[in-house]
Amino acid sequence: MHIVLVDPSRTVVKCVTRMLEARQHEVHAFADGPEALVYMKSCPDVDALITSAELVTMSGMELCWEARLVAGSRRPLCIVLMSSIGDHRKIGEALDSGADEFIGKPPVPEELYARLRAAERVKTMQSELIRLATTDPLTGIMNRRAFFAHAGETFRCEDAARAISMVMFDIDHFKRVNDVHGHDVGDEVLRGVSREAAHDGVIIGRLGGEEFAVLLDGVAQPQAAAFAERLRARIAALHFEAAAGGLAVTCSFGVAERIAGEPVDHLLKRADVALYAAKEGGRNRIVTADAAPLVATPGPTSSIVRATSRASKGPAAPLVPAANAAFDVLVETTPDRGGAGRIG
Repeated sequence: MHIVLVDPSRTVVKCVTRMLEARQHEVHAFADGPEALVYMKSCPDVDALITSAELVTMSGMELCWEARLVAGSRRPLCIVLMSSIGDHRKIGEALDSGADEFIGKPPVPEELYARLRAAERVKTMQSELIRLATTDPLTGIMNRRAFFAHAGETFRCEDAARAISMVMFDIDHFKRVNDVHGHDVGDEVLRGVSREAAHDGVIIGRLGGEEFAVLLDGVAQPQAAAFAERLRARIAALHFEAAAGGLAVTCSFGVAERIAGEPVDHLLKRADVALYAAKEGGRNRIVTADAAPLVATPGPTSSIVRATSRASKGPAAPLVPAANAAFDVLVETTPDRGGAGRIG
């Protein structure tokens, strides 16, 4: 295990470190809590914190609490509080402060090892519960709940001058894939598309069905549109095997950059409106929720056109010009040659 050890006594640190390293644990020791917290924030692979209750700058109880905040809900962490005071009230306070275990100081080796073995079992179960709660079981990327939670954290920690963009996309005519080729092929298409989208290490979630969202932190809308175009081309180049023959799919994209102070759901809605415009405009294209010109690299297969927003989402809704709302669209103009299994 990767363990952070905090104690103001060099003697205790040396003694406990020797015990832990004898069992092949990796130990990083600190004399006080703030230094340990900085390290834990920078190293998300820390498995356990062992801290004295008696520290200098902050109490061990405070460190337990702050460490829990650093770990959050998506990072398993075992916390062991050491104290030379065997007070039952102190034990209760330690557990209420976020500690998992309470041991005497200096710890008895056999007890320390046993508690760490228990901690490893708990950590394994916590990791599995976190995976089940945050991961889409089919594609392995974030589920809707986890994506919104991650986006919310990004928005709360934002630098006012930093751009944040949202890319929403879904698979064109996906129902036809399931109807013609079966749900097993449809599932493989969802997995293939999500793998391609997650290829760049971006924050991506499956919002439901064939709809996905990508959060691009520190990326302005023009660069987000360029990212979407690269992803659109890569997805269009994918090939899937089906009983009826080879299958290719396309995706439509909506891109929006966050307005200062805008909440996650509003940004997602603007990207969704742009996505709908891409669908209405012919699919297999990118629409940005912005009236400014979209800069595109000239080429034989793409051109810039203008589209407008819809007032509300509904079946076969026409595109109606709306006041103060416009979109730029990067359109794939290569003719759809059709063919067996070609979708979109």
